[in-house]
Amino acid sequence: MRILGIDPGSQNCGYGILEIENRKIVAAGCDVIRMKPSLPLTERLVTVYTEIKKIVEEYKPDLAAVETIFYGENVKSAFSLGHVRGVILLALAENNIKIMEFSPREVKKSVVGNGNASKEQVEYMVKRILKIEIDKKTRDATDALANALCLFNKIRFH
Repeated sequence: MRILGIDPGSQNCGYGILEIENRKIVAAGCDVIRMKPSLPLTERLVTVYTEIKKIVEEYKPDLAAVETIFYGENVKSAFSLGHVRGVILLALAENNIKIMEFSPREVKKSVVGNGNASKEQVEYMVKRILKIEIDKKTRDATDALANALCLFNKIRFH
């Protein structure tokens, strides 16, 4: 079984893949879809949609874990993120991939044991659990792997 984790973003959209065999993680990988902030949102949405479709074609995940929107102070950012999530969910649904959505708090609690954990703590635990090195430039990818781990933990312990 393969799990695709996605950390939506309108400039950097992280994704991570977990390969599961007999309830154990046997492989993991991740990267970031990068977009120029100067591009109009519509062009960035097309990029995210196109790249997610390519990732789905290449890895053929069985399940996907997508982070929900974090409601901060910037309403405009929340709306942009909502649009990004929409094209991600569409690309996954078109390929009949079962989608589970988790809040940032749920992901942190599942991976670190604390829903208020910092990004650094999440990164540390993802690296430790998966025994991989991840470049600092791909922190959004680490968050995507954390989403995938959250779904894996949900499956494994239920």
